[in-house]
Amino acid sequence: MAAMKNALRSAVLALFLLPVAVSAGARTAEAAEAMQFASEQLVVHANGGARTFTVELALSEQQREYGLMFRKSMPADHGMLFDFGTTRRVLMWMKNTPLPLDMLFLDRTGAIVSISANAVPYSEAIIDSQAAIRYVIELNGGIAAKFGLSVGDKVTSATIAKGR
Repeated sequence: MAAMKNALRSAVLALFLLPVAVSAGARTAEAAEAMQFASEQLVVHANGGARTFTVELALSEQQREYGLMFRKSMPADHGMLFDFGTTRRVLMWMKNTPLPLDMLFLDRTGAIVSISANAVPYSEAIIDSQAAIRYVIELNGGIAAKFGLSVGDKVTSATIAKGR
């Protein structure tokens, strides 16, 4: 009898707490969707060719924190450029991010210093830049392999040119 009462209490409590949890999650998703990002063209120079992407710019701390969280889709030729404002080691993760992403870690000149391919959606595993970097580009998962991007390839954009 006591076990049944405890189970009933837990069920009633869960019913009261569920709307609070759902509401908090919805507010977080709404805040991310309301986040405004400027965009620019970015060119990745690899294998003797050039690939152009339209990237949103994550320049402020709040923009870098939200990044591509809650995005369910992204055109193949789009991405996000994170500018950390200084050269340092960077740690990223995929919490609240439903898209698999390739992360290109760049030094202040725009050279790729490391690549993390196909980061797992929603993972809280830390993705380490493995070196001091200034920028991170997030692209749809598989883009780095598709275009043969590798360490040493160069990236150019107006934001990167300003940071040199």
